[in-house]
Amino acid sequence: MSAQEVCKVCGLPKELCVCQEIAREQQRISVYSMKRKFGKIVTIIEGVDEKQLNLKELTKELKSKLACGGTSKDGRIELQGNHKARIKDVLAKMGFSHEMIDVR
Repeated sequence: MSAQEVCKVCGLPKELCVCQEIAREQQRISVYSMKRKFGKIVTIIEGVDEKQLNLKELTKELKSKLACGGTSKDGRIELQGNHKARIKDVLAKMGFSHEMIDVR
């Protein structure tokens, strides 16, 4: 029999670990859009803690759900296009708390 891996934070086996879900619920996220070169609009998501969540994985998931391009850099996620109308619902379905998402 092999020993199961145990999470160092919550003490549960890796398959049952709830650290990621708790980390997502506690994030205070700020969403806004800005105009870049040539009049292109970019939606920026800030406030995601890189130490608790994998920012690249989250970016990949958002790009897939919103059907757009984007990147993660300097501790924030930049998505091509204006996604302020849909981003709150998409993040809530991914496990983030609805009240902790501030769309400006």
